[in-house]
Amino acid sequence: MKLSLPNITVCALLLSNLAFTSQSIANTFNTNDLTSTQDLVKAGEKYITLLGNQVNVGEKAPNFKVVDNNFAPVSLSDFTGQTLLISVVPSLDTGLCAIQTKRFNEESAKLAKNITILTISNDLPFAQKRFCKTEGIDTIKVLSDSVWREFGTAYGLLIKDMGILTRAILIINPEGEIVYKDLVKNISQHPDYATALTKVKNIAPVMLLEEANIVGEAAESIVDESKNFSKQ
Repeated sequence: MKLSLPNITVCALLLSNLAFTSQSIANTFNTNDLTSTQDLVKAGEKYITLLGNQVNVGEKAPNFKVVDNNFAPVSLSDFTGQTLLISVVPSLDTGLCAIQTKRFNEESAKLAKNITILTISNDLPFAQKRFCKTEGIDTIKVLSDSVWREFGTAYGLLIKDMGILTRAILIINPEGEIVYKDLVKNISQHPDYATALTKVKNIAPVMLLEEANIVGEAAESIVDESKNFSKQ
């Protein structure tokens, strides 16, 4: 296929802008300044180095900024008052990560409305958008840490020399506290879905109780109406 001169010019400008953006990110992101951890996660039989600060259960969740599939910024603070389950995957283009994302997409539809599930990877937003459309991902929010790497470094999940995130699950309660962390010991293995889902349901019972109260009130109303009708 031959490109016309105007199309060639447009392509050249786009590539130039992309290269400039990539170089700008590289200039502002220095891995030498980050804390490194070598003995927590393996790829195959070899330990990988994680960059950033490891977080622990009981600590305040560090704020971070990522982007959605339109490159719009999304911050942890945007979910104040929600219970968050964050599913972290290396790349949506791999089979295991796709399974993990689809599993939480299915489970999300069964959860209370005050629980939000995020999937975060370092895939570009274009790739994430394509994946969600192809796989029918529509009940969770899929976000990218590819622009600023704030999430990966704030939570110690960025893999050195690979530029991707290690596999993990985090749960943050409405008060902004980390209440669950599953740092998967080998990135080729699944996380513990059952334990994470049980945990997130147990720490976010408010909406379920409210829904139960609504049902109870509706039932009482029906009984009262029946009594009134019988008296007539």
